[in-house]
Amino acid sequence: MHAKEQKAGEKRVMELLVRPLLEGGLSKPKGFSKQADFDAMVEKSLCPKLAYMTEMNLRALEEQIAAHPEGRDRDQMPIPNKILSMAANIQEPGDEASPLLLAVFAAQLGSDALAGGWAPELRRFLKRERKWPRANEVALIKADAEVAWRRVQDIQARSAAGQTVPEVEQRWLASRQAAKQKCEEIRTLARGGDQ
Repeated sequence: MHAKEQKAGEKRVMELLVRPLLEGGLSKPKGFSKQADFDAMVEKSLCPKLAYMTEMNLRALEEQIAAHPEGRDRDQMPIPNKILSMAANIQEPGDEASPLLLAVFAAQLGSDALAGGWAPELRRFLKRERKWPRANEVALIKADAEVAWRRVQDIQARSAAGQTVPEVEQRWLASRQAAKQKCEEIRTLARGGDQ
């Protein structure tokens, strides 16, 4: 996301999410004893991290939070991590909005995944788990990739032999190839446009 889009997105978050919640009577979340701390969190963390969301999805998030307030008296906004989790369920952040994805694909782990053919499975893990994988998790990711690679080879062999490949398998193959391309784009983005 470019700086201009980011700024517009942050303004959208303030106007469509934060202000309506506060004007609707919700107070800052538990753990923010000072208003200045809450304001800083909104400005420096919440708005930038939700800037990717569309207007419609921000309105949906605001409605969901307003309908399910936190606190003993049900008059508080949820903590920021809970808001981010709720937001991701409504609209998953794009890869360019994820520092974790960018960091992993800029690192040796991402390079190894791209070279080894298991980048789509690594990306899926990162989007689902939102954490850097441990060694045992990398082994599971590679095992998933091995199953996918066998499926790719089977589809390609049947196609090369002139056999009919069901449309669902053709779509799966195309989506896996698109996922691999997306991983290449993430690495390029993470490295500042360098290959």
